[in-house]
Amino acid sequence: MTFQVDPSMDLALQESAKRLFPLCESYLLIYQFVESRSLFKSGLVNHAFAAALRTLLLDYQAMVVQLEHQFRLGKLSVQGLWFYCQPIMGSMQALSIVIKKVSATNCIGSAVLNLLQSQAKAMAGDHVVRSLLEKMTQCASQAYLGILERWVYEGVIDDPYGEFFIAENKLLEKESLKQDYDAKYWHQRYSLKDDIPSFLANAAETILTTGKYLNVMRECGYGVQVPVAENLKLTTVGSNHRYLECIKAAYEFASGELLNLIKEKYDLMGKLRSIKHYLLLDQGDFLVHFMDIAREELLKKPDEISAEKLQSLLDLALRSSAAVADPYHEDLTCCIERTTLLKSLNILKDIPITEVVSGSNDLEEPISITGLETFSLSFKVQWPLSLVISRKALTKYQLIFRCLFHCKHVNRQLCAAWQLHQGLRRVDMQGIAISVSSLLCRNMLKFINSLLHYLTFEVLEPNWHVMCNKLQTAKSIDEVIQYHDFFLDKCLRECLLLSPVLLKKLEKMKSICLQYAAAAQWLLTYSADAPGTDSPAVDKYKQLKLRTSSQKRGMASENATVIDSILKFEKEFARELGSLGPMLSSGSSAKPYLTHLAQWLLGEGRE
Repeated sequence: MTFQVDPSMDLALQESAKRLFPLCESYLLIYQFVESRSLFKSGLVNHAFAAALRTLLLDYQAMVVQLEHQFRLGKLSVQGLWFYCQPIMGSMQALSIVIKKVSATNCIGSAVLNLLQSQAKAMAGDHVVRSLLEKMTQCASQAYLGILERWVYEGVIDDPYGEFFIAENKLLEKESLKQDYDAKYWHQRYSLKDDIPSFLANAAETILTTGKYLNVMRECGYGVQVPVAENLKLTTVGSNHRYLECIKAAYEFASGELLNLIKEKYDLMGKLRSIKHYLLLDQGDFLVHFMDIAREELLKKPDEISAEKLQSLLDLALRSSAAVADPYHEDLTCCIERTTLLKSLNILKDIPITEVVSGSNDLEEPISITGLETFSLSFKVQWPLSLVISRKALTKYQLIFRCLFHCKHVNRQLCAAWQLHQGLRRVDMQGIAISVSSLLCRNMLKFINSLLHYLTFEVLEPNWHVMCNKLQTAKSIDEVIQYHDFFLDKCLRECLLLSPVLLKKLEKMKSICLQYAAAAQWLLTYSADAPGTDSPAVDKYKQLKLRTSSQKRGMASENATVIDSILKFEKEFARELGSLGPMLSSGSSAKPYLTHLAQWLLGEGRE
């Protein structure tokens, strides 16, 4: 816009009049802004800012009326006009700068407040102008603080124009926590936008968290509202930072209430203890019974296994063990995975795998896998406990369970082979083959028992107690989630589930143990009429001693063959065990837990 002066005027007066043009331009800019930003679509902050500017324009127009009156009385000159207008020129120009920026970017909400604040700081040398801009900021932020107050005191976003710095993604539902490994509900259902008012920047995370906590309680059916005294209402923002104290008080209340709700009402620790009993095999009596009655079903291929039958067998095992006293035992379910443990580790996208396995063939599936390699347990978890025990957390529990379950299976098979040796000794069948096999069986049992001892007493138990102590002192649900996730990640790492090369080596050794245990029966009894591995019958063993001398001579060559077979198992097992030592020692400096594992498996330093 341009202004013109009557050219017939005196040149000196023309120059004096031109000095008033910026004030006129500022007035028109402000007037147009007030008219345009009072529309419905402009947002609450712009409405409040426009209302404050309208009040300022009324004062300006009152001054114009007074000057007009002086002019009509003939008492106002151009110099006098300049004198009276000079005090307001700085304020009007400062406001016009803000208005130009707001209009240029068509911004709303936080951006408008930030522009006002930055302009107020820029005018630090002019106390009057700065005070005016701070007053405008206070007026414009009133509506914004109303939105903020509902969020931190009720957990509700009442933001019809999308001005608030917290966004809500309604597509993310809490049910996803129980179903999706990569569920982003807790971190992305409510999130911070880029535009945050500068006076709330340091408290933005606290504000976000406070409303999230209140929202969880609302989703649980508890209409919790932060108790607010009259002097703690979020009405103004100023240099005294009292509004930050209000936000802090609201956060502490919401955090304490939600933590108390989850710990007391929903019994978080009781649920975690139940999961430890079953998925970490803290109380394994039910598992022994289950493995006995479900053995036939678990020996089938994964596609042939009936999940319903396994579930009924699991329920039977639970009811006939100490687990029946657990109030949450009915939440335990069983499932059959489709891949081996090594392949299932690919789901752990959020945790860095410590070693990259070279070659695509290193993690190839076995030709035939059974339910013993793919069986797993799961647990029913309801909201809001699914915030802590999410699908991701349960998946990690399941990976640890599958590792322990398979070790238990190997241990049972080797124990059955050991019972066979003991049965042969009872009937005084002390051959070379039996002695060699007995020594190998004892070494294998020592290996698998040491591995189980390491996993349970060196990894799971100590880390569990550390987590429990931390959970007792946790001050928020976010700390609870953090401590629980740290516990699971540490257990996965120390159970070697994040070290595929070492895990593959242990799987190979367990495979050798299983092959030996399966072959032990026919290798040692030398005849098809030998008793079963699980329940040795002494009478049948005695029949073996009643053979004639010719039969015994005929068995000599067979005995040599048996010894060769056993020695092959022994040689292969010793080779794998020997190669395990350097692998563990090479990484023990960076991972001290590998030293403990080496001590248990290889006996290094334990004597």
